[in-house]
Amino acid sequence: MSTSQLATLIFTRSDNLIKVWSVDDGELVVTIETDTPISLAKWQTGGSSGGILLVTENELKIVKTSNYQYIMGVDGNFRDQFSRLIYGTRVSLMVGLTTVSLAVILGTIAGSLAGFLGGWVDNLIMRIMDVMLAFPSLILAIAVVTVLGPGLVNALLAISIVFIPQYARVARSGVLSVREEDFVMADRALGVHPMRILFRRVLPNALAPLIVQATLGIGTAILDAAALSFLGLGAQPPTAEWGAMLGQERSQIFTAPHLVFFPGIAIMITVLAFNLLGDGLRDALDPRLDR
Repeated sequence: MSTSQLATLIFTRSDNLIKVWSVDDGELVVTIETDTPISLAKWQTGGSSGGILLVTENELKIVKTSNYQYIMGVDGNFRDQFSRLIYGTRVSLMVGLTTVSLAVILGTIAGSLAGFLGGWVDNLIMRIMDVMLAFPSLILAIAVVTVLGPGLVNALLAISIVFIPQYARVARSGVLSVREEDFVMADRALGVHPMRILFRRVLPNALAPLIVQATLGIGTAILDAAALSFLGLGAQPPTAEWGAMLGQERSQIFTAPHLVFFPGIAIMITVLAFNLLGDGLRDALDPRLDR
């Protein structure tokens, strides 16, 4: 077998070793018989072990399945999958929380001004938001990242931008429902500055829907960030991000399915958790459900 040929050898530790294996000082040495023998990998023979050996042109790769040492196996670069998954949790949560925070701040300011001031300000702001909402969020995020360039920070900014209209509409609706209340009219009669009324009296009474929407948006932001990284527009190697892990190992879905299974499950569980949290907050903050 030469390195220009494609071969997949699935091996486990057993008493009947194939001819290209040899044991040397307690280590299992895997070689391929060519004109010049090539040492591909050394494995400790103590304990149970197994893996998948991939041989391609100019590339010799080991993908190790799980055992007592690597509970989720290792990837093609022999990096511990579990450690990368844990580190990816930090990256994904950072992206979700940061993008939603930026979108909530900017969207709340824009929507509050539109709802409180009304008139041409309302028309201008909301027409801009309507134009942004006319495009699917992921497509718009891809367009923004294409302009800014690939990278985790640019993906974060792109997702924040496309989320702004959602929070602007929610903030505007909340302000419209509060601005005609008696306590607001009393402040106006006393000559309180409109911006003070807006940010000290109106906006705090319109935050409940924004909190719910923000919680639900974290899961969506994590999903969109994973999609951008999967396409190569988000986190770049060697950063461990769930979407990037899926994208880097998608070609091995049939030979080493564990490399894409665990990141996919992590994304699903995290998004589901934030969706359930958002539903719970909505039920808790909805006065119509009080008993």
